[in-house]
Amino acid sequence: MIGSGIFLLPAVLAPYGSTSLWGWLVAGSGTLFISLTLGALARRIPRIGGPYAYAHAAFGDLPAFLIAWGYWVSLWAGVAAIAVAFSGYLSIFVPLLKENSNVGAIAALAAVWLFTGINAAGVGTAGTVQLVTTVLKLLPLFLIAAAGLYLGDVSAIPATNPDAQPLPLLVATVAMLTMWAYVGMEAGTIPADDIVSPEKTIPRALVIGTLTATAVYVLATVGVMALVPATELAQSSSPFADAAARLFGGLGAKLVGVGAIVSILGALNSNILLSGQMPRAAALDGLFPRRLQGLNAAGAPVSALVVSSCLTSALIVMNYSRGLVAAFTLMILLSTLTTLVPYATSAAAYLALQNWRTPGPELVRRGPVVLAVVAFLFSLFAIIGSGLEVVGYGTILLIAGLPVYFYVTRRSPMPRAECTRNARGPVATPGDESAP
Repeated sequence: MIGSGIFLLPAVLAPYGSTSLWGWLVAGSGTLFISLTLGALARRIPRIGGPYAYAHAAFGDLPAFLIAWGYWVSLWAGVAAIAVAFSGYLSIFVPLLKENSNVGAIAALAAVWLFTGINAAGVGTAGTVQLVTTVLKLLPLFLIAAAGLYLGDVSAIPATNPDAQPLPLLVATVAMLTMWAYVGMEAGTIPADDIVSPEKTIPRALVIGTLTATAVYVLATVGVMALVPATELAQSSSPFADAAARLFGGLGAKLVGVGAIVSILGALNSNILLSGQMPRAAALDGLFPRRLQGLNAAGAPVSALVVSSCLTSALIVMNYSRGLVAAFTLMILLSTLTTLVPYATSAAAYLALQNWRTPGPELVRRGPVVLAVVAFLFSLFAIIGSGLEVVGYGTILLIAGLPVYFYVTRRSPMPRAECTRNARGPVATPGDESAP
């Protein structure tokens, strides 16, 4: 979760000032409900694929395909946004990247293909990179958060409504922007086959991760806004570095820039890993082209990785002309939208798989159901905040997957028994208490 989003989001949220804290509160609370729902599903269906596997168990092939397709889109669109953020922070050391958009695009593309190569070298190599970046990423966040709260003027952060929107729509818009920083929470459900005691480990990780990230995000955002004026912050391509420069001069900006780059590269690495794993999960079920399920000698789904990175590269090239912050904003909205749809579908899958005939106290049965209902409604609420342009793009991308579905399933249909061969155990169906 803590990757590129928090390092550029203060600039995206600057026009809203302290109003953006409502977005963090709503997004964090909604994400917690989604985490609890996904955790309940992981206990019941500890199967590779996460939201895709839950949709497959509850609704069948076509809905599951659309979820896999939409989530896959969110991954390679997200990788594009992360690569743009990397180019923005690298401009601290190479100013030409900010001055020339073409050079900035080349730097973003180079980062994408570097980490595609790292992931093609195997999960062990990617895991080592991820461990190092995770350990190092929190330092600049804590540094700026503490300095901003102690030395900055929190009371001077304005509460603004730049488009004069009604309050519910304003909160939905800001929550949609902040949701980008929570995207990735569901990734813990995807490699369920490789997790020790997934029915216990996954729910615990989802809840602890969401609460920890929310605390870090709120403190870091307030810290930056307390140090950098809103008008300057809105134009910044590296807000944390600008905040550090006000405290420690050029050296502080460079140190924060290094920390941000490390964190962003870690997020780039993990999202590229997932962009290979999700299409492989669907390919194993016969819903994506079978070639995408193949592994190289290092055990990496190299075909899926290459296809995903090619699509990422195309998105970077097409959108970079908008400018760095504008390009980042469009990409995070598109990526978040195509992740919220799997969230909503997972909540619906939980309700569909619920055994309403289970005896016992009603509170035992109603508690998790209420969580799923709130998670579903929150996902719809956040989708509204994305706006017509992004919803239009997202709808087009989902519809674009239908020819692939019909081509793959009609050309080489796979027997149902083979479709579930990559599950840890039998897939749960409504009323089947023998399933996980």
